[in-house]
Amino acid sequence: MSWQEAFEIYGGFAEVYDKFMDNVSYDEWYAYLHKLLSGCGISEGTVAELACGTGEITKRLYASGYQVIGLDLSEDMLTIAREKCADEVLLLYQDMRELELLEPVDAFVCAGDGINYLDSLKEFEQVAKRVSAFLKKDGAFIFDLKTDYYFREIVGNRTITDNREDASYIWENSYDEERMRNEYLLTVYELVDDEKDLFVRSDEIHYQQVFSADDIKDVLEKNGFAVEHIYEAFSEHEPTGAAERIYVVARQG
Repeated sequence: MSWQEAFEIYGGFAEVYDKFMDNVSYDEWYAYLHKLLSGCGISEGTVAELACGTGEITKRLYASGYQVIGLDLSEDMLTIAREKCADEVLLLYQDMRELELLEPVDAFVCAGDGINYLDSLKEFEQVAKRVSAFLKKDGAFIFDLKTDYYFREIVGNRTITDNREDASYIWENSYDEERMRNEYLLTVYELVDDEKDLFVRSDEIHYQQVFSADDIKDVLEKNGFAVEHIYEAFSEHEPTGAAERIYVVARQG
């Protein structure tokens, strides 16, 4: 199943996504991302967010004074984002590999491991080329990546469950260490009729690919970017072997 097909079925989970992400401190996550943007001298202007999902980072970018464009390949996620974001935020149903904007922006960001949903380095290079085409000179491309350690030691080959009064999920993981590729089988049960205690089941399959920091750096530099920093997430130091997530800060040459 391709990356695009996986997102096309990113519908059943979209309705309950925020419910199950209530343990994520988006304020702290955004504060870190904003610090990285500010470190690149980007405290105003237009920021485009790739794989914006339900808009939690998107709305915070707007609240900080940026002009904001959010892009995602899930119409269901964008529908939820539209409810959260100001009318001035432009939300686009787009594949990041085929990115098209009307004019260049000051920065691109992608938080929440959206890049891991790309199938290969070749697809990442497609994204890098499109970002470069629509990024102003000296503009920033900032994104995060889950690591091999995360999939191997934290979620690999585990089944994770969460049960709420009106929704529950079963999240089965299978990590192929040789291909560095994780498969998620996600089963969601959502309450649709309280009186009848009726739940609707939906099943989705997602894949995430691990990319090494060296490979990502090579692709970016090949396509005209200068990689300024690769940090262990939410820090300003180089990733350790136990880093679960890294952040890449690159600038347009």
